[in-house]
Amino acid sequence: MSRALAAFAAITLLASCAALQLPEPDRASTYLLETAPAAGAPRLKRDFVLSVSMPRARPGFSTPMMAYTQRPNALEYFARNRWVDTPAHMLAPLLVQALEQSGGFRAVVQAPSSAVAAVRLDTELVRLEQDFGARPSRIRFTLRAQLIDAGTGRVLGSAEFDETEPAPSDDPYGGVIAANRALARLLERLVDFCAEMNGPPARGPA
Repeated sequence: MSRALAAFAAITLLASCAALQLPEPDRASTYLLETAPAAGAPRLKRDFVLSVSMPRARPGFSTPMMAYTQRPNALEYFARNRWVDTPAHMLAPLLVQALEQSGGFRAVVQAPSSAVAAVRLDTELVRLEQDFGARPSRIRFTLRAQLIDAGTGRVLGSAEFDETEPAPSDDPYGGVIAANRALARLLERLVDFCAEMNGPPARGPA
């Protein structure tokens, strides 16, 4: 009888433990676009405030889903690997940080802001995808930029920056590493572009 009771107690305990075990969730990975601004040569300081608009994104890239291609004109997304936010949203503070640390402007602000800016930087994410059509796979990162006279709306300059970086491994994490390396170079080129453009003409009193 005691053996039967002991067996019953053991079965009951195991059943209770099993009932307490929660099902293991599907494992997913999320990644950041991030890079430390490179220390460049001292720049001539422009005496105006530069406003950085929230970047836009071309269709297909306005999502936290990580895009990749295996053949031309066919955009696909990883099922269990994502960015923590849309790439455009992650780019905004990185643009401000890089331009601010360049020391080339009186101030750099992220729009919307109460500061009165003379020049506005508009950007558009054209492409951020991992291309598996080549081996090793590679990241293609393209950003279009325009500097706008905030007072008149006149375009002061425009440029498109395209960076390609081989991935250290043919998986999503390898693509993240490559994307951040490409981003570092892209930010350097963008800072140079903004620093080389002339600001708006001086305006006299109304």
